[in-house]
Amino acid sequence: MTRKSLLAGAGALAAIGLAFTATAASAQASGSGGGSPPPGPRSAGLGAEQEAQLAQKHDGYYGSLAPENLKNCAKRKVPFDLTGTWFINLRHSFADFMFGPPYPEFYAAGQQAMKEAEEARKAGKPYRDSIGECYPAGVPMIETRVWPVGMIQLPTVIWITYAFTNSYRAIYLDDRKFTDPDIAVYTYNGESIGHWEGNKLVVHAKYFETNKHYIDMGIPIDDKFEMTEIYSMPDKETLQIDAIMTDPTMWKGEWKSTHRWIRQHYSDVPEVECLPNLNAHLPSTEEGQAAIKAREEEKAPGK
Repeated sequence: MTRKSLLAGAGALAAIGLAFTATAASAQASGSGGGSPPPGPRSAGLGAEQEAQLAQKHDGYYGSLAPENLKNCAKRKVPFDLTGTWFINLRHSFADFMFGPPYPEFYAAGQQAMKEAEEARKAGKPYRDSIGECYPAGVPMIETRVWPVGMIQLPTVIWITYAFTNSYRAIYLDDRKFTDPDIAVYTYNGESIGHWEGNKLVVHAKYFETNKHYIDMGIPIDDKFEMTEIYSMPDKETLQIDAIMTDPTMWKGEWKSTHRWIRQHYSDVPEVECLPNLNAHLPSTEEGQAAIKAREEEKAPGK
């Protein structure tokens, strides 16, 4: 089985884009005056195969925004509409953004992470703060960052934008199947497909990128990690998601966790970018700790 990573999947597309950029730059450099190309025929445009590749075309089924797909799914009755802005419910405890405890029975990697995380906490040091280094938080952690979450629900898809680094996720509702594992591109938010069961939405997600992708205090995942989420609405202002996570390489059985969100009527999702040069000063990063230590040394007597 061939496993494509996020970077590998983008590499082929980037190569095509660079080729066309180089052609355009060469034509511009050969011009005169203000950089306009000399009179004559233009370089060749995109061929059908190149356009399909760059446009991420998939054969055999419509895109979620294709008019035909939207029309075919429009008559379906659904129990609720998630369109709106949401915020993780931390009214009981700020620690409710965590996915444990309780925790499952971890194998070696998870046990080591729990031990090292506790040692780092006691020493006041950061541990596996990949998010502070601008790595994507990834599902499931991205869901519980303390930033608003925007959802747009259509008959074919639910589009989610997390204000935290403007991360994007799509939950497809148009009866499509998962991508063939031989060509699937693994991403930090995975591939998510949902279906309605009574008054609940059941979402299955897999194909997750594992590079510095952690849960809670540095629990790693393997490429066999999968997650099932059950979306329900106890009332019009509350969203509940019951998550069931499995990873046969990292822990035994199922890891279950429940979170709730509160609808925000006066909030929007702003543009947010992760900037390494700013995050390097955060106390939770190794660079930030080094900066704090350097400042303390400068203020020490005799300096």
